[in-house]
Amino acid sequence: MSLEIKWTDEELSTGQRRFLKAERFARVWEFRWKYNRRGDYYPGLKVTRVMWEHVLESMKRRYQRREVQEEDIREIEKILKEFVD
Repeated sequence: MSLEIKWTDEELSTGQRRFLKAERFARVWEFRWKYNRRGDYYPGLKVTRVMWEHVLESMKRRYQRREVQEEDIREIEKILKEFVD
């Protein structure tokens, strides 16, 4: 089952708004970005702890609506526990 989470943030180096997408397919997470609302997402994003925390919070909200399972949340919590900056 595929899962997609989208949000915006501000790039630290330039202060420019960017659109982010975290996508899980076949239990593999991939993060992508773009600067314009319309257009293609680009791979190669350095994932930060803040991004994983955003994904976790989004997953918890989706769990309340029964869109994800508890195992999905535990997977992200494990990733955060093992995350090294």
